[in-house]
This record gives sequence, structure tokens and C-alpha cells, in this order.
Amino acid sequence: MTSNGKWAVAAITAAVGVAFAGQALAQGQPKVNWNLQSAFGSGLTHLGPSAVRLVKDVSDMTDGNFAIKFNEPGALVPTLECFDAASKGSVDACWSPAGNYAGKYAALSFFTSVPFGPGFGEFMAWKKFGNGDKLRDEIYAKHGLVAFDALAIGPETSGWFRREVKSLDQLKGFKMRFFGLGAKVMQKLGVSTQMLAAADIFPALERGVIDATEFSMPAMDIKLGFHQVAKFNYFPGWHQQTSVTELMMNKKAFDALPKSYKKILEVAAGHQLGYTFAESEATQFGVMAEMRDKHKVQVKRWTDAQLATFEKAWLEVLAEDSATDPLFKRIADDYLAFRKNYAIWGDAQVLKPTYLTGKPAAQPAAAAKK
Repeated sequence: MTSNGKWAVAAITAAVGVAFAGQALAQGQPKVNWNLQSAFGSGLTHLGPSAVRLVKDVSDMTDGNFAIKFNEPGALVPTLECFDAASKGSVDACWSPAGNYAGKYAALSFFTSVPFGPGFGEFMAWKKFGNGDKLRDEIYAKHGLVAFDALAIGPETSGWFRREVKSLDQLKGFKMRFFGLGAKVMQKLGVSTQMLAAADIFPALERGVIDATEFSMPAMDIKLGFHQVAKFNYFPGWHQQTSVTELMMNKKAFDALPKSYKKILEVAAGHQLGYTFAESEATQFGVMAEMRDKHKVQVKRWTDAQLATFEKAWLEVLAEDSATDPLFKRIADDYLAFRKNYAIWGDAQVLKPTYLTGKPAAQPAAAAKK
């Protein structure tokens, strides 16, 4: 046999060996089937597709042996009841923000977003390396739940209104869909708030059941059609500067997984956390331009005085809820202490939008040439 022939035989033998080894590894992995219900539809930009990607990643990394079925909102249980369903084992996992279940513990909203809260970096620092996720896990353990942070997005819009809001006094008596701790702030201003799942918002807005709404970022809001009936879109999203969604799981189901599957879930969730944040930041400006130019949406910004009013109301909510809810106070105190300690670093490295009069900060080189 020639040397080339020997090489070919060796190569074929090695390839066959690798194939059999891979097959043996796959066969050594148990078959696991999970049902996951998402709070967001698979077609709802960023929020739903991220869960679909995680399901695919887990399948790919286990050669299809760990199969998670993505279920649309409400397919198995009502969206806002997924906490109880996962706790009981009726579903294996939920793709949802902790703040969806603030009716159980108001403090859960801290793990999703906080009014006048930090950006992505600081928020994740508190959750991962402060006590944020530890405090959440402590609550979930009482209900037989575990969770991984699995999706993050940046600032949301502040609200969609049918007419311009020239004074916050106009909001008194408004009926508005509002999420989380920000809803309590709006209540301070005389707004009647209610929590609605994504699919229920547009019908309520269209029929006049609610007068205004907030939901998410422009790329998600346009999918839900708010611009069709409300032409005034307000910024900034003071109530949700960073928002986190979780992969929340039944603890017994999670504990029954082999160690490798647990790690795969953790890694897949971590990947979506960063990927979706970057993806969502890359799509908002195009959608905002479309809404402005094609759909004639007026982009408005709250004045500094109006934002100060929102902030004052938030501080009142923070003080009042801390005085009556020990768990809320414990989590709020921890969050605020972390922010206070972080400030020596955060404040030191903050830049103004620009230092070149009248020139955008993104184009310093071009500005310098003029």
C-alpha cells in the first residue's frame, strides 16, 4: 500500500471513530422534553425571538436530546399566571420578566427594572455581583423555582398618547396600561393603571378601554400597532432604563437535569442576555424614523420639570412601600446601597452628550475639521 493509501485509510478510520464517538456521546445524553411558555409572542421583535433562539441553541448543543417546546403566550396558562404554573410543575419554564408577578411580591419588580434606574452595566453588576439575583433566588426558592437572567433591553418609550400632554395635570383620570414600579408613580399623578399582557394592549387602546399605554421599545411597540391610534410617543423611558427577562424554571425539573444540561441552559441564557441587548439597540433608530416619516408619529420628550415630578413621585413610592413592606425595604435598601457605592466609579466616567458646541458627540472627528 502506498503512503497515500495508508494516509487515506487512517483518515477514514479516524473519521469513522469521531462519528461513532459523537454518536456515543449523544446516546449517553438523556432525552428530556420541556414545555416553556413565553410572555411574548414568537413574532414580537426581540422579546419573543430571543426565547426561540435559546430553544434552538439548547437543542443544537445537545444534539436534539434536550428539546424545549416554545409555547406562545396563553397557550398553556394565562400569561400572568406562569409563576404559579411553573411553581406547581404545570409548565417546566416561563420566559417572562419577574415584574409580571408583582402582584405576589411588589419587590419582584426590582429584578426587572427600576424607575430612574441604572443602565445595563450597572444593573447587571448589582444583579450578578451584588445581591440582586441572590435576593431573587431566595424568593423563588420558597416557590420551588430557579431562574437565569436571559434577555435585556435598554431604555423604553415612556408612553403612547392620543394627544399631546402639555401638562402632567392632563393625566389625572387617565386609564393607562403601565408596568411595574412605574405604575405606582403614575398612580401618584392621578392615573388609573392596569397591567395588561402584550396581546391585550392594542384592543384595549383601540376600544378606548384605556386612554394611553406604555409597553417597550419602538421596534416592539410598532409590532403591536400603537401608532395606529396614538400619535404622540413620549421619551425618555424614566420607568424602565434597563429591563430584564428571565428563564424561570421549576426547580424539581431543573434539579433532575444532568450537570451538562444545567450548564447549557445557563450559557444559552447568558448568550441571549447580551445578544438581545445589542440587537435591540441596533434597531430602534430605524423604527423611530419610520414611525415619524411614514406613520406621522410625533416624538416628544418630557421637560426637565416634568421628569422631576415623576422622580419626586417615585421617591415617595419608594419611601411608602419600604415603610409597609419589609421585603420591599430589604431589596430596595440593598439596591440603593449598591448604587451609592457604584457612584464613585459611575460618576467619574460619565461624559456629556458632546463637548463641541452644536456638534453631535458621535462625529467628533468631522466636527474638528470644520
